[in-house]
Amino acid sequence: MADDIKISKKKPIFPVSVPLQKYLKNYQREAHLSISYTDLLNFKEAVPLMDKNGKDTFWESPIYPPHEIEALHNGLKKVYAMLKASGNLRIVQHKYIDRIDYCTFGNTHPFRIKIINRLNDVYDYFYVKRADASRIYGMEIEHLLSPNQLNFLVDRDTIIEEHIPGIPGDVFTKTHLTNPDYNPKRIAKEFVKFNERCFITLLGDMRSYNFVMQVTPDFDDFQFRIRCIDFDQQFFEGNKKVYLPQFFKENLPFVKLGMEYLTEKTFIQYQQEESSSIVHRLRSERNRIAQLRDVLGTDKVSTPENVKQLREGLAEHYQDIQYLKCNSMADIVELNLKKLIRQVKM
Repeated sequence: MADDIKISKKKPIFPVSVPLQKYLKNYQREAHLSISYTDLLNFKEAVPLMDKNGKDTFWESPIYPPHEIEALHNGLKKVYAMLKASGNLRIVQHKYIDRIDYCTFGNTHPFRIKIINRLNDVYDYFYVKRADASRIYGMEIEHLLSPNQLNFLVDRDTIIEEHIPGIPGDVFTKTHLTNPDYNPKRIAKEFVKFNERCFITLLGDMRSYNFVMQVTPDFDDFQFRIRCIDFDQQFFEGNKKVYLPQFFKENLPFVKLGMEYLTEKTFIQYQQEESSSIVHRLRSERNRIAQLRDVLGTDKVSTPENVKQLREGLAEHYQDIQYLKCNSMADIVELNLKKLIRQVKM
């Protein structure tokens, strides 16, 4: 059943600590950028951005002083070159910045940049966001433990993120879920795996508008993959249901698919498949994950009250008193992964 789960709308922005900065530098996630998040805030007016049907998108188009636009656009092209080609400016010599969008919805208030190749009109997007340790940990864990790789860079108070293509989950449920060419069992299977992965890694607030569905034609069918696009609620909340997408009312169409097309045995089978995949990635990246765990163990990414609530909730959920010994979100995630390794070995 879907619940009306309360989420901390004003979760604090956690700064990037010195140990986390060192980790990012060690794994080529750190960069010295020509444009910062603060630079893009230098506007006084903005106009609402509407979609093709005239509906408000919750994004705005900032209006910058004319004398600053050229320098701003040149800086953004250099940032794009850093993200895509380690700073090789040849990839942007025929590109121009078409639009800068700003969103006041959410914690990080992101900027979305549209860049176009003038030779063939092919365009791409990337994002400039305020650096938040929660988000960085979330993206790094997603990169290491999920089937999805993420490309991002951090420079002090700024994160640069690659665009993740796909159909927004809420749009998919409204316009694609009943497509007769789509196998509903495959969609339900993917949601079960996504649900399991979020719960293990403590990725919270996965409502349908916080993830996208990627649809790939195969030789005899379509394959589906759910990809998270919002990591702001990575292991912050104390309510265990926040980390289970199945409990959000926005995801009810996916839950109904599972209830209609999956049996209890297939449900458990898909959970086990995802657990085995996570353990395989754990073993492949054990040194990097161990370093990330050590950094996370020194960092503040939640509150003592939330840690207490979550460890008690998970102790009851798993019937395992070991959770009551956890003193941080790092301890809880580590225990989740250790339990997973033991289960897969059984």
